Amino acid sequence: MILRSSYIEALKPFIGKVQIKIITGIRRSGKSTVLQLIQEELLRRGVPIEQIVSINFESFMYADILEAPKLHQFISNQIKTKQKYYLLLDEIQEVKNWEKAVNSFLVDFEVDIYLTGSNSHLLSSELATYLAGRYVEIPVYTLSYREFLDFRKYYFSDSENNGNLFLTYLRKGGFPVIHTGDYPDESAYKVIYDIYSSVILRDTIQRYKIRDVELLERVIRYALDNIGNTFSGKNVADYFKSQQRKIDLNTVYNYLNALVGAFILYRVPRYDLKGKEILKTQEKFYVSDISLIYATMGNRDRMIGGILENIVFLELKRRGYNVFVGKIGGNEVDFVAEIKGSKIYVQVAYKLENEQTVKREFGNLLSIDDQFPKYVITMDEFWKDSIEGVRHLYITEFLMKENL
Repeated sequence: MILRSSYIEALKPFIGKVQIKIITGIRRSGKSTVLQLIQEELLRRGVPIEQIVSINFESFMYADILEAPKLHQFISNQIKTKQKYYLLLDEIQEVKNWEKAVNSFLVDFEVDIYLTGSNSHLLSSELATYLAGRYVEIPVYTLSYREFLDFRKYYFSDSENNGNLFLTYLRKGGFPVIHTGDYPDESAYKVIYDIYSSVILRDTIQRYKIRDVELLERVIRYALDNIGNTFSGKNVADYFKSQQRKIDLNTVYNYLNALVGAFILYRVPRYDLKGKEILKTQEKFYVSDISLIYATMGNRDRMIGGILENIVFLELKRRGYNVFVGKIGGNEVDFVAEIKGSKIYVQVAYKLENEQTVKREFGNLLSIDDQFPKYVITMDEFWKDSIEGVRHLYITEFLMKENL
């Protein structure tokens, strides 16, 4: 098993502490593997295996305990001593009223609790009511480029150069299962589409009781076709109107919220750099893994700029940044990324093909009057100049860079 060290390091400070550890992310992103790694860490620390209770609620073995009272009774039967027990509960959202059961575990037993879930609304207001101040969320993403290279070293002994490897990552994305086998593109997209279909059915249609599945699919396609573009719910509704398909504005927002809840999409608000305020209109949406675009919509090379943006966005999120789209006057900065009182600014483009493109990409950053790091990220391998402190990086340099 390959150690996804960033997640284990994020969890280590909370092992044995009172906070419930909630590990969230899209299905098949590696949450179950993180739970296994936590179990290995507990065993290394001397925790007896008898004091670790591990349950995957997608297994039919546990089909008869998918309600809070039955789960509570099951856990109660596992706890044999007064020692601390460690509960590793995978895909907890499958249990009806699970929040009540977990809250009761904290009251009734000496336990350290780890949960995974495939819906961001695990951290809803209802959960906060039961577990206020007693949980920490650890988001898990599909493989970063660095992790992808680790998988390649572990599973294959190929001789591809770094450029070809990045093109593989660009085409196939980061779902771990894809990089445990040498799938051709067509087979990889079949696997990814099956993951996508499962997420749509179980974490979107069933969870949010969506009846018009065909309309939901159209909203998804609109969002995926506009990766890297700002748009609003009204833009979506107006587009459907132009296609002679009427859709209520609230329905658009409900569908977008459902897709964000299932980790298919991430919503990124705009931030006015002069007014220092978050704007409420014209957000951007990015997909949780770029392979979903290819698997659902076919070749989208014309979207290469937006796809590269998507890759950079996910890397910033993996590193713990809060990410916004920057607005400065009439111009846009692709990303304003903040963490612990610091920030960076990032522009992403496919190629700096002419002087006009250079002026646009660098000029937007040069108009920001502060000393925080500023980057232009492209796929130009040989054009390495920086301009007035704004650094230009080839995209893999950015993805591999230790400190931004």
